[in-house]
Amino acid sequence: MASEKTYWKGIEELDNPSLVDTLKQNEFPTEIPVDEFLTQQEQNGSSTSRRDFLKFLGFSTAAATLAACEAPVVESIPYVVAPDSLVPGIASYYASTYDDGYDFASVLVKTREGRPIKLDPNSDAPYSGNTNARVQASVLNLYDATRLQAPLKDGEATTWSVFNKDVKSALEKASAAGKRIVVLTSSINSPSSKRAYAAFAETYENVSHVAIDAISYSNALDASAKVFGNRAFPYFDFTKASRIVSVGADFLGDWIGQGVSGAYATRRKPGKDMSRHIQIESNMSLTGSNADTRYRVKTSEYGVILAGLYNRIASATGNASVSAGKTSIESQLDSIAKDLL
Repeated sequence: MASEKTYWKGIEELDNPSLVDTLKQNEFPTEIPVDEFLTQQEQNGSSTSRRDFLKFLGFSTAAATLAACEAPVVESIPYVVAPDSLVPGIASYYASTYDDGYDFASVLVKTREGRPIKLDPNSDAPYSGNTNARVQASVLNLYDATRLQAPLKDGEATTWSVFNKDVKSALEKASAAGKRIVVLTSSINSPSSKRAYAAFAETYENVSHVAIDAISYSNALDASAKVFGNRAFPYFDFTKASRIVSVGADFLGDWIGQGVSGAYATRRKPGKDMSRHIQIESNMSLTGSNADTRYRVKTSEYGVILAGLYNRIASATGNASVSAGKTSIESQLDSIAKDLL
């Protein structure tokens, strides 16, 4: 059966198809003067001889070579009192954590003369000892020239001393007047930041902390609290998983930001301990391309599929089932449930 779908390569082709067709037929609007560089016409009309041309060419090449040999002089000033932990030319490593509200990992920060230059996974950390491409590339943000170099006041740059003085004065006036002080941040996971906020709340009265994230994970946290009794993200250890069934979760891409690709790869080596991976999703993802079996379904079917898979497992184990409708992969769910059991 022939497909009646129409595809466009861009917005221009959709908005003005006649213009696109015209441009396809007239790829080169003006005639290219091929004869000018394939014949002797230009050479016969020139007064420069071949010997003069070679002289000019040799002189320009020599001048460019001499100019390239001149390098700027960069003077290195040694330390008057060198730090004990710093040796010029030898990298230092610091154990740290990375969290931008989307990805999080335990990392080793490679530094040279106090400047971070690379993030490596901290394999000695008990959790999240892997990094993905976004975490690796995040060190470039430290050298972004468009970052704010100083605090802003009314849209204008100011100094930290003036900024701290104005903020402290405003906080004292608000506290004395009994006004509410609100601290607006993203989600805070750092124990040091939490202690700093606790100290700030003790100093000033009527302080509230409001956390707003660009991408909210409140629903996922509420689901974890309901299922596991702890409002926190679960840590997935794929080295212990013999069967993996993912419904719309691109965990090798950007689903949970835990960097589980290394642990996943350890159980994907051919052999008796190789894990079996089944992916159920709507669009092709990095995780789906690595699955043993992939089922393409509509996004609206995710909830029904999960409920149907749960009912099959609950029925086999003697637990109560939930209401669920029909899916487009009913027979496949039967085999998936048997595989999990």
